[in-house]
Amino acid sequence: MPQTPDGIRAALPVDIRSEQLLSLPQAARRFPPGRRDRPVSPSTIWRWIATGVKLPDGRRVKLGGVRLSGRWLTSIEAIERFIIAQTPAPADDTASPAARTAGQRQRAAARAGAELGRMGI
Repeated sequence: MPQTPDGIRAALPVDIRSEQLLSLPQAARRFPPGRRDRPVSPSTIWRWIATGVKLPDGRRVKLGGVRLSGRWLTSIEAIERFIIAQTPAPADDTASPAARTAGQRQRAAARAGAELGRMGI
């Protein structure tokens, strides 16, 4: 990893200089309850750091974390990035198909009727 002039590794998943650091139990309390209204566990936070979560397209997103004196920390900002990475972009309304005209609907209905007639329905 690249080094900064003072010897600290650059490109850490959490910027320890400017982000608000949280222990894993503190981070777990930042999430609303999950299944069966149970609180999120610090072990869940650790799993999100270590293995991440799988997105519908197959990619994995990990929660940023850093190790400090034998314990793991994350940050409020890393949690925000983790949530944003999992949230799909809103649907683009311009991609919806154009409405058919009355003539197009009639021709489609006639074709469907003819196809059903050939099938004996």
